[in-house]
Amino acid sequence: MPDETSAERELTYGEKAVGLTFNPSGNETVQAIKVAFAAAIDVIQEERLKDTTASEKGAMLTLAIREAQAAQMWAVKAATWKS
Repeated sequence: MPDETSAERELTYGEKAVGLTFNPSGNETVQAIKVAFAAAIDVIQEERLKDTTASEKGAMLTLAIREAQAAQMWAVKAATWKS
């Protein structure tokens, strides 16, 4: 689960994008996946914020964030798969 400081601060864009605080089972692998993808999304978001025009670069960065969210969801699904 997120550490205590996360309850005292606003979540980053990436943390919100991956639903960092939603892990009802407290699965450590799920948490690690979410933390890693949140960090990557935050880096991409910082780059996207630098793009002040509606450019192809901004579109690619937006797509990268969406694809990272999808990859995170699939990774969590795999981590919680019951065979």
